Amino acid sequence: MTTTSRQAESSANTVLGMLLQGMMRGAVVRYESTQIFEGHPGLRPDIIITDSQRSPVVVEAEYMPAYAAEDEANARFGLKLAGSGKSIEAAIALRYPPDVANSPDLDGAIRVARLEYAVFYKHKKVKTRFPASGWLEGGVSDLADLIRLVSVSQSEVDAAADILEQGIERVAGIMDEMDTSAPGAIANIAQRLSIPNARQTRRMACAILANALVFQEIIASIHQGVKYPSQVCGKGVVNPKSETLASWREILKINYWPIFAIAMDLLEQIDAGNARRILNNLEFTAGEVNALGVTNSHDLTGRIFQQLISDRKYLATFYTRPESAALLARIAVSKLNGVDWADANAIGKLRVADFACGTGALLSAVYEQFANRHERAGGGAAADLHKPMMEDALYGCDVLPSAIHITGATLSGIQPQVGFDLSRLYTMPYGRQTDGGVKIGSLELLQNEQMELDVNTNDPALRTGSMGEETAHQLNIHIPHFGFDIVIMNPPFTRNVTHEGAYADTFAAAFAAFGNTDADQKDMSGRMSYLREDSCYHGSAGIASAFAGIGDRKLKPGGVLALVLPLAAASGTSWEKFREMMMSEYTDLEVFTIAANGKDMAFSSDTGMAECLVVARKRRTDETAMSAVKFTSLTRRPDGFIQADLIAKSVLNANGDLRRIEDGPYGGAPLNIGTEQVGELIETPFPQSKRGEAWGAVRIKDYSLTQTAYALSQSNLWLPASNAPLELKTAPLGDIAQFGKYHLSIIGRPPQGCFTKAAFSATATYPALWNHNAKNETRLVCEPDSELRARRGMEDQARAVWATASRAHLNAEFTCGSQALAVAFTERETIGGSSWPNVIFDKSEYDYAFSVWCNSTLGLVSYWWHSNRQQSSKIRMTISSAPHFPILDLRALTDAQLATAQEIFDEFRELELQPAYLADADANRALLDRRVVCDMLGFDDAVYEGVRMLAAKWCAEPSVHGGKRRPAGARLVV
Repeated sequence: MTTTSRQAESSANTVLGMLLQGMMRGAVVRYESTQIFEGHPGLRPDIIITDSQRSPVVVEAEYMPAYAAEDEANARFGLKLAGSGKSIEAAIALRYPPDVANSPDLDGAIRVARLEYAVFYKHKKVKTRFPASGWLEGGVSDLADLIRLVSVSQSEVDAAADILEQGIERVAGIMDEMDTSAPGAIANIAQRLSIPNARQTRRMACAILANALVFQEIIASIHQGVKYPSQVCGKGVVNPKSETLASWREILKINYWPIFAIAMDLLEQIDAGNARRILNNLEFTAGEVNALGVTNSHDLTGRIFQQLISDRKYLATFYTRPESAALLARIAVSKLNGVDWADANAIGKLRVADFACGTGALLSAVYEQFANRHERAGGGAAADLHKPMMEDALYGCDVLPSAIHITGATLSGIQPQVGFDLSRLYTMPYGRQTDGGVKIGSLELLQNEQMELDVNTNDPALRTGSMGEETAHQLNIHIPHFGFDIVIMNPPFTRNVTHEGAYADTFAAAFAAFGNTDADQKDMSGRMSYLREDSCYHGSAGIASAFAGIGDRKLKPGGVLALVLPLAAASGTSWEKFREMMMSEYTDLEVFTIAANGKDMAFSSDTGMAECLVVARKRRTDETAMSAVKFTSLTRRPDGFIQADLIAKSVLNANGDLRRIEDGPYGGAPLNIGTEQVGELIETPFPQSKRGEAWGAVRIKDYSLTQTAYALSQSNLWLPASNAPLELKTAPLGDIAQFGKYHLSIIGRPPQGCFTKAAFSATATYPALWNHNAKNETRLVCEPDSELRARRGMEDQARAVWATASRAHLNAEFTCGSQALAVAFTERETIGGSSWPNVIFDKSEYDYAFSVWCNSTLGLVSYWWHSNRQQSSKIRMTISSAPHFPILDLRALTDAQLATAQEIFDEFRELELQPAYLADADANRALLDRRVVCDMLGFDDAVYEGVRMLAAKWCAEPSVHGGKRRPAGARLVV
């Protein structure tokens, strides 16, 4: 019998180093070498990865149990490389699995090994172990991905962003002075940027000028004849404005139009004296940035500008956080089939579009995924992809010239040392045009494949965002239907039906930007009505739904649609056509949400609302329709590129461990990073009968709660820890009840509304329960708060509306953190307003049963499951979605049960209920549960106790408590 001797760790390190070298062609991988560290010539790191364009990374590896690996990796942190002087900002401790040590084929064993590793790196300027506890697991390619991510020097990015910010603030002060001394110039600058003149606008202008000078330094080092910034606007230059403009015109002969065309337009508006002050300051700033060497490093320039925009709020719009972009792009690219990632030509033939590109984060993230896959497949250096990616593969459109500048800078900065010719970044026409008509930006692409761009009409040569000078009056671009492999977007969420806050006086909020008049907005809305045909656009959903329609129209079969959308897309009735489109035309659908509160429930920055990522592949004709959808709910949004990458990998690798929502209350598949659970994943069945059905499994911390809620909707009571479901007949509310009028049909402007609303009077002819006052809504019975008065000449319509009055009222805007009731009852029939629409039963007994059921834990959970959970603790239900709300089937109750329901109601008339987020700790809510579960429905104490445990689970959901602190001593009451 032959025994294999134990392999030396140094041999394993050599094999691992060679495998990594094959996946990282642009880097140098050394193993078991000395003379590496400054001042420590004898130190022998196991593996060190260096790259002139990145920071060095050390890997210290041992066989299990690897007691010293962490200490050794930690000890390498901060050491400097001999020669370059670069510091080690990332060190990885790695553990080989036991079978590697005894394998006769080290290469084969390590290729398939599940390695364990942890990384020490700088995160937000603090040395951090990731994961905080436990170990990451993955193969060699996963390790290579981690090395790529941590080799981007965050300290250099932070330093460069700080320098740029300080320089911008200095020159912004000059522009602030000009706002008083030269208002015409500043107004022209704002006009060139297509955004109103404000402090932030002036800082954006400064950022664009600064970025142009930073790029000029790079271009001058690549292209002979291009002058450095110090030569055209440094100290001693007589006329910096003239010299800089002349230099930029030379650069435009090469290309780089997205970066320099708008910068030229801005500089031309500034008088020579102020231009000298601004350019002198920014030349110094650009020199400091370039002295760091950051802009010559792979992918750093894009990240610097992204951080400058995102963290410092220099662009007045919501942007996609880079980590969120990385997650979305990783999932989207994984769905592409049949791509030879080792073949640069094959990658260059892919077509990727973002028709609302903003800062370019999403296009940049897809590009990075392409480059990483290319290197990992052994296809050569990522720099080889830059020219075809910039010239052919990537399409970006936006209505803001500044956005095209930022996108151009972000994408060019991925490989700033590689030149390119024409690119496909376009500023889209928006608003009133020179011919008197109107255009609505990228939304024109709903029906059009050819577009005529008429950009910068102040210049006789007519410049575009990326194509260079055109002698024709207009430039024709081709964006074909069914021509793209990936469409990835975070579109605007604005809705024309919004008439609140900043949009209170606007005619059409979606088209009110850039100073468009009411007449402009009206014509643009008409244009939208024409272009929307055969798309999933809905006015109440907003123009985000139109952008989803564009994506669908532009994707080829087999292409991938990847969107950042408001959470309403998952449940809003106005989004039904979108969901129907996804269910009918797509496959491999995944939806990502975040079970958190405040800004942490969004993938974008500062939206103040929950969002979802929707990713799916457009079905080919030979593919069958999908039978299930995968939902991933994260505990928090990704906080860094490493987390985003690992979350994506966890989801992609979880297919074998999926749980289905119909399997019972056992929870979903956990997503772990180290020992920390970062989310759950669950599969839900395809809704065969109603393809636009709401997607309920979103923004949920505990999927066992969802499984119980789903079972209730299927007439089963299946509580956590119970062995099997119990029968409990439920039905959609719309099968049992009718509903009152939409609130604008009651008090809207004539001829829509036939009433006016006034303060409540005890003798009101037409009483109304209209507003929310949580202090007055703690008991099942509520008092009207308003009086309606019939408008003159509309008395007949008023009587028709009054015929819909009822005693039962559904809480349409249920803030669980402050309100107690899902359903309110009024002693006399009352009109329900926007907050309390009428629910009308044909049997008065149903009013009582409906009220006690919906305010019990089972009713609250059912309401929550069916609601739109877009805001922190506000769960919403509209008149159009209420018919699908699953409730206890009141028709199936016996007369005795209905009588018991009324007894329960009468018992609770005067009892106070606490806000819903404390339903588990509310003694009266517990009593209501017992009365409903045991006395009305006839279940035993064990079921009641399970319902109370369900209350605890429900109250722990972020969408219920909204982050509100529980009172001291609040405990589960059983």
